[in-house]
Amino acid sequence: MTPAAFAALMLVVFAWAVFSDRLARWNITGPIVLTIAGFLLSNQDWGALPINVETPSVHLLAEVTLALLLFSDAARVDVTALRRDIRVPARLLLIGLPLTLILGALAAALLFGDFTWALAGFVGAALAPTDAALSIQVINDKRIPMRIRRTLNVESGLNDGIVTPAVVFALSLTAAELGVGSGHDSVVRPLLEVAVAILVGLVAGFGGAKAIAFGARRRWILPGGRRLATLAVALASFSLALALSGNGFIAAFVAGIAFGAGLPRDVASVDEVGELPELLGEVLSLGVWFIFGAALVPVALDHLSVSTLVYAVLSLTVIRMLPVALSLPKTGLDTSTVLFVGWFGPRGLASVVFVLLAIEELGESGPVGTAVAAVTMTVLLSVVAHGISAGPLGGRYAAGHGDSTPGGEETRLRSRRRIH
Repeated sequence: MTPAAFAALMLVVFAWAVFSDRLARWNITGPIVLTIAGFLLSNQDWGALPINVETPSVHLLAEVTLALLLFSDAARVDVTALRRDIRVPARLLLIGLPLTLILGALAAALLFGDFTWALAGFVGAALAPTDAALSIQVINDKRIPMRIRRTLNVESGLNDGIVTPAVVFALSLTAAELGVGSGHDSVVRPLLEVAVAILVGLVAGFGGAKAIAFGARRRWILPGGRRLATLAVALASFSLALALSGNGFIAAFVAGIAFGAGLPRDVASVDEVGELPELLGEVLSLGVWFIFGAALVPVALDHLSVSTLVYAVLSLTVIRMLPVALSLPKTGLDTSTVLFVGWFGPRGLASVVFVLLAIEELGESGPVGTAVAAVTMTVLLSVVAHGISAGPLGGRYAAGHGDSTPGGEETRLRSRRRIH
């Protein structure tokens, strides 16, 4: 990314932040604004400030962003608060997520005849995780029962970390099929990466939390130092895993879980010390949406076909909503709630980063380009459809299912990328 393109990005972020509340009233979200700005200003065909998606800085930005958000989301999961409602998010993660991946892979294999099973599996895995930030108005609408908002938020916070090993494995198999790697590596390497990542994440997360507690109790840490230390733990878990040939995303996710479990609440809350990683992740995510509009949307338009459009629509409807319905029987949720949860499973930042990883490892020619286009088109439709529908559909659902307690529950539910 050139200095001019970076300056343009920062000016767009500044403008969005200044007018964010006003635009939100019109159902115009941050991802919509940044995607349009990137497409108009920086696409390679006619943008004044083109961005090359293959440059290392672009991939580093996207990867660090996802790592920070994986860490923040995992660290903020309050198991105590979830205990009462764990059944619904657990079913979505343990039943709905695998079904979504499988159904997405099958649909890709059927619609795109030149896909191998590994490439179809990548498409299904890349589009399995959801992103609550694209429907942030629903998450923040206190008229909607806390149980439903927490379910959507927890599902979004954990499913990208859970699905990452499947994405890594599918990419490795596809690379072997295309001659980029060997068959032996395609099986062994991802397993070693996951093992290293889990070990690094556990040590960095739990050890970092205990070290912060040790220093805080002895008053060795300056004001603000705990936030900086938490940011360092998040970035260290990601980078150390990469240095040891592990998977940085899984390491950041595991580190977040271990950090949240290991931080004593009498020392500091995760909300307090995790504010800096979350805020930095929010700012960087806006940059990723800018890159999405500049570099990936043109690829989707170049490969636009009936098949890619049909797949995108199916991914946001049947491929998402059918697994949700199959995973939530006997949970006490009525049909309208199941449909509501099924619809608000937008595809977002994690899918974008997975596509960038695919381009980095496999390029974007032939069937890989079609796979990139299918994922990108799905995300693009999701950015628009879920961003615009969050306010109206959330209000309509709340009218019939409003929280029975005054003002809703007191627990503050925080979703990543809050300013969106």
